[in-house]
Amino acid sequence: MSATRTARRIAALFALLVLGTLTGAAGWLVVDLWFPAGLVLALLGLFGLFLGGRILMGTGSGVGAAAAGWFLSYVLLGAPRPEGDFLLGSSGIGTYTYLLGGAVIAVICATMRGPVQGRVSAPGARG
Repeated sequence: MSATRTARRIAALFALLVLGTLTGAAGWLVVDLWFPAGLVLALLGLFGLFLGGRILMGTGSGVGAAAAGWFLSYVLLGAPRPEGDFLLGSSGIGTYTYLLGGAVIAVICATMRGPVQGRVSAPGARG
């Protein structure tokens, strides 16, 4: 029973890695295409993916797998091509905002507490 649960967990993490790569690639391309609206759309897509990974896995590992895929898409799209040019040109502020905003969203989703984890109370507080 534990092996089945572990296999499902690994498969879910791999699926989140692939979804992170696809969402990241789409986001990187949309940011430069429609600058202000594309940036907001891409960040909302990342938020949905990271929050979904957090809810699906119940821990920050779901966010980590999705964020790793998202960053992998940045590395793959930012590498120089054999022709000498780049697919992602980091010429605008939108690319840097998407990179920083995605990292901030990943940290927020990875460190948030769920309703299952209980209330947060001060030490010695009653209630």
